[in-house]
Amino acid sequence: MDALLGNFAAQLLATSTLEWLAVALAVAYIVLAGRQHMACWPSAFISTAIYTYLFWQVTLPFQAGLNVFYMLMAIYGWWQWGKVANTPHRVNRLPWSRHVLLIPGLFAIAWLLATLAASQFNSDMLLLDATINVFSIATTFMVAHRYIENWLYWIVINSASLYLYYQSGLVLTAVLFGAYVVFAVYGYWQWLRRENRDESAATC
Repeated sequence: MDALLGNFAAQLLATSTLEWLAVALAVAYIVLAGRQHMACWPSAFISTAIYTYLFWQVTLPFQAGLNVFYMLMAIYGWWQWGKVANTPHRVNRLPWSRHVLLIPGLFAIAWLLATLAASQFNSDMLLLDATINVFSIATTFMVAHRYIENWLYWIVINSASLYLYYQSGLVLTAVLFGAYVVFAVYGYWQWLRRENRDESAATC
């Protein structure tokens, strides 16, 4: 245990300034998104730009590509939320029948991507990398359209990401994603409260 803690502390101390900045902005994003604050999107844009570079450096190609996508989604999310800036931010739900189709479909896409990438990248984590990538893309669209189930997806995605990043030597980022699991629970609770307030207001 002492050796494990010592190794963790050493890796934490070796964390680059760029990774610290990316983590700080990522935390700002998730807290602000939970509060449905527009400033979450600029925070997300800068954080993901940094992570695009960091993930490419440790041979996580799907994570690097995912963060390029996140940069574009930060712009899209800013625009999508801005369209209703002067109206109540209603929380939506995605029918469970859609999830039954969506989840197996996303796993199939992830497996296909990992298989195709195996000839180009030497990594034991390609399937997990691809799975996190595919599910994160779908879930980010859920955030932009305010589907409350996005937080349930993030709990699972962030747990898997924690393991992936720790195994890749990005210890501080692994800690961040451990915190993200907690933040996802917080975000779900916040949006559930919003949904309950909207329903109460509609019945008055």
